Amino acid sequence: MTQTPIQPDLQSAILCDDVRQERNGKFILIGLFDAIMIPQLPVRYPRLFMVTRWCSGEGEFFQRSRILKPDMSSTLVEGQKIPVRLPSPEATATNVEVFLNVEFHDAGTHWVEISLDNDLKIRYPLRVSIVQNPPGQGGIPPPGMF
Repeated sequence: MTQTPIQPDLQSAILCDDVRQERNGKFILIGLFDAIMIPQLPVRYPRLFMVTRWCSGEGEFFQRSRILKPDMSSTLVEGQKIPVRLPSPEATATNVEVFLNVEFHDAGTHWVEISLDNDLKIRYPLRVSIVQNPPGQGGIPPPGMF
């Protein structure tokens, strides 16, 4: 008898500069994004990481991540289909995806989306703003310099 899959909950979806994993399995997220503030456009990020964690489900599913441009109809970057495998409702699944050479050309609110089996689970804003340096202040370091 085949068991009916139980749709999992998306516990978190975080965009960051880098991800490390300790020997004990714990993840370390570095440089979490809620906005990008830069002195000029375009800006290119050599690497952006998307970390998702799924829980309270059972079965096999497929996740897809993407970032939309401010017009909300054009895709800036889209990830591959990533399997989410949960053998029991008590299990969790953490996925780490890397986007290479992501170039932002437009200021404004971009949108991060995570779908599971083509069903949108979350959409959240990522603001891209041009900021001017106050007199006497140093420049903003380029992405990946921390």
